[in-house]
Amino acid sequence: MDIGHWLEPGAIALRLGADSKRQALAALAEVAGRALRQPPGDVLDRLLEREAEGSTGVGNGVAVPHARLPGLAGLKAVFVRLETPVAFEAVDSRPVDLMLALFAPEGSGVEHLRALAKAARALRGAELREQLRKARTTDAIYALLSQESSTSAA
Repeated sequence: MDIGHWLEPGAIALRLGADSKRQALAALAEVAGRALRQPPGDVLDRLLEREAEGSTGVGNGVAVPHARLPGLAGLKAVFVRLETPVAFEAVDSRPVDLMLALFAPEGSGVEHLRALAKAARALRGAELREQLRKARTTDAIYALLSQESSTSAA
C-alpha cells in the first residue's frame, strides 16, 4: 500500500481557511468532491457520519478523516493543510491543521483498515509533519507523502 498511489496532485490543497471542525471538513469535502468527481455535499455527509462515531483527530495536529463513497474504483486519498489549526476533538486535545482523508469504495473492508493504519503511522513522524507544514507547493506535499510511503514500506 502506498499513500502516493492513493493520492493525486489535484487532491491536495494548502492554506485552506476554517474556523471550526465542521468548516474544515466542508473544505476537505470540496477538495475531495472535485478530485473524486463526487458531490461535495455527499462527501461531507459521509465524513460527518463517520465523525459522529468518534473524532478522527489522531494527535499532534493531525486528523485522518475517512468514509466509504459510492462509485470509487479503489482507495483514494485527499490531503488538506489548514491555514490556522482548528479544534477537532483529537485524542490529545490539540487543534488540527493537517488532514489526510481516505475514501474507500462501499463494501471495502480490510484494505480500508490497513490504509487507515498506514496513514496514521506515517503521520506519527514528527519530521514528516514538520515538512508537511513547511512545504510551499502541492507538488512538494505529494513528493513527501509518496516518499514517506516508499520508505515506510522498506
